[in-house]
Amino acid sequence: MALVLGGSVIGSVGAVFLKSGALVLRRTWSSILFNWKLAVGVVTYLLSSVLYVKGLSNGELSVLFPMVSLGYVCTLLWSRLFFNEKLTRTKFAGVGLILLGILCMSFGNR
Repeated sequence: MALVLGGSVIGSVGAVFLKSGALVLRRTWSSILFNWKLAVGVVTYLLSSVLYVKGLSNGELSVLFPMVSLGYVCTLLWSRLFFNEKLTRTKFAGVGLILLGILCMSFGNR
């Protein structure tokens, strides 16, 4: 479970780096190839995938995979912190539904 949760957080950090790298892209290959933020984003996504696979191999898919959606919750927080994006009622409602869904899925195992 900890590996899947860790993978979710790391994946959300990867999204921050991908957006940061995308903000400075130009129409040249060199802006992609030498963009360290894009590279860090790709590497963190790969690392999160490795953690997901390892975590899922040791548990039940129907319980652990919904926890991947916690990455969306983290991404919401990172987007506010790093990009000053607005937190709206709709976004909070979405987070509430994600958390409710995870809770319901965890009860399904009992």
